[in-house]
Amino acid sequence: MNTIITIARQYGSGGRKVGKLLAEEFNIPYYDKELIDMAAKESGMNEEVFEKADEKASSSLIYSLMMGNYTFGSHVSPINGMPINDMLFLVQSDVIKEAAKSGPCVIVGRCADYVLHDEKNVFNAFIHADRAFRIDRIINEYEVEAEKAKEYLVKKDKQRANYYNFYTNNNWGNLENYHVTINSGVTGIEGAAELIKDAVLMSEKIRDKTKGATV
Repeated sequence: MNTIITIARQYGSGGRKVGKLLAEEFNIPYYDKELIDMAAKESGMNEEVFEKADEKASSSLIYSLMMGNYTFGSHVSPINGMPINDMLFLVQSDVIKEAAKSGPCVIVGRCADYVLHDEKNVFNAFIHADRAFRIDRIINEYEVEAEKAKEYLVKKDKQRANYYNFYTNNNWGNLENYHVTINSGVTGIEGAAELIKDAVLMSEKIRDKTKGATV
């Protein structure tokens, strides 16, 4: 297996767990929160500062949209005094690219599908599920109080969408951004991982055949 797997996910859909199962199945590195530590070391910044900014769009988001500038999706160069969120995105993007160069791995969130869009051996998956399934997991897996679970779900999904949309100029959850989208509420967490595994292996066979045909 020589594919980098990226996983975007709705909050509570189990995308992180799916990623871990895939990393274990293929015996390859898994990157999620680890990217924050790596980015902190790369930049010399405090890890706790980056932790608070993780997967959050810059506080300058509304102003940027109004002014029509400062969009990283348009490859605008970084500027001095940029918000910590923006600095994290840039450094983390470099870390993601370096991780991908090292070989097959699983990367969860952090616009990895966009950051690696020029790479040919990348497989992008989006994990989603209905609200009832996700709220149940938020309560039981994340130990969030039942009356707060729905609020958390809406807040986290909006946060991830804003982050992705802001830094990529694409739409989070848009089918065209991913090779597969899977409803983990239907397949279960292990079933979702199994489907992605089969899809990745199939895509590699097709890629190998295509290479052979063009040689």
